[in-house]
Amino acid sequence: MAKAIRYHKQGGPEVLQLDDVEVGDPAQGQVRIRHTAIGVNFVDTYQRSGLYPMQLPQTGGNEGAGVIEAVGPGVTDLKAGDRVTYTGLPGSYCEQRLVPADRMVKLPQGISEDQAASMLLKGLTVHYLIFSTYPVKKGDTVLWHAAAGGVGLIACQWLKALGVTTIATAGSPEKMALAKAHGADHVINYSTENFVEKVKAITGGKGVPVVYDGVGKATWEGSLDCLCPRGLMVTFGNASGPVAPVNLGILSAKGSLYVTRPTLASYIATRADLLERSKALFDVVLSGKVKIETTARYKLTDAAQAHRDLESRKTTGSVILQP
Repeated sequence: MAKAIRYHKQGGPEVLQLDDVEVGDPAQGQVRIRHTAIGVNFVDTYQRSGLYPMQLPQTGGNEGAGVIEAVGPGVTDLKAGDRVTYTGLPGSYCEQRLVPADRMVKLPQGISEDQAASMLLKGLTVHYLIFSTYPVKKGDTVLWHAAAGGVGLIACQWLKALGVTTIATAGSPEKMALAKAHGADHVINYSTENFVEKVKAITGGKGVPVVYDGVGKATWEGSLDCLCPRGLMVTFGNASGPVAPVNLGILSAKGSLYVTRPTLASYIATRADLLERSKALFDVVLSGKVKIETTARYKLTDAAQAHRDLESRKTTGSVILQP
C-alpha cells in the first residue's frame, strides 16, 4: 500500500485527505514510479475546487519526479533505477503510482529531481507560450502578469536570454523585486498601480504585441488595453478566477485584437513534442541562463496547507511536496 492525498468531493483545501492506495505491478506500456518530489501548481487547485470537474475520488497533483521501480511488458527504453519526470498526468500526490511509459522523460545529469518537479509543467508552459503561441523575437517587448510565480520567474529569465524586453507585474514590492532579480526589465505593482497607464508610458503609447496572462478575471480588461493593434491576448490561467463571457465585438473596438486560451496538453500531445520541449528546457537550465529554485517544500501530508498558501498568494516561485 502507498500513501496518497485524495479528495472524495470537490471543494476547499480541507477536502484533501490522506488515504492508503493499492499500486500493484505495471501493465503493458506502464512503469511504476517512486516519487521523490511532487510539483504543486495552480491547476491542482482548479481540479480540487471544481473549477475543472474531475472524476471522483481523485488523487491530487499533475506532475512529479522520482525513480522507476519496475517496468511493464513492452517498455524498452526505460528500466528500473532510471530517474524520470512527467507532467500532465492527474494523480501525482502519492508515494508510488503506475504511469504510461511514453509520458516519462529521463532526467539528464545535472538536473535534480527537486528541480524537475519544480519546473517541468511551468517550464514547458513557458516554452510553448514564447516559442509557439506567440514566437517572440529579439527586440520585442511583452507584458507578463504574475511574474513572481513559478511560471513567471522562468519566463523572465528565458525572455532575457532571448533578448526580449519584459514588462512584469506582481502584487507586492517583494514580488516586484523578485521578478526584477530574475530578468524583468520593468516591474509594475498591479495591486496599487494602473498597469495600463504604466505599460503605455513604457512603450511610448504603442502598447505591446502580446500579453501573457495567467491571472484571468482581474487582469483581463486591462490587458486588452495594453495591446497594440492586432496584438495577441494569451490567457493561460485563472489565478483570480475565470474570465467572464465576452462580447467578441470588444476585440474589434480595441484594434482588431486576437485572443487565445491555450493549454500545455495541446502542445505536448505527442511524445515527439514532449521530448523536444523538455530537451529545450533542460538545455537552457543546464546552460545557467535559467535557474530553477525550489522556494517552498511541504511534506506530502501537508498538501492542504500548500494549497492554502498558493491560493492566498503567500508563495513565490516553485512549490513541491516531499513524500
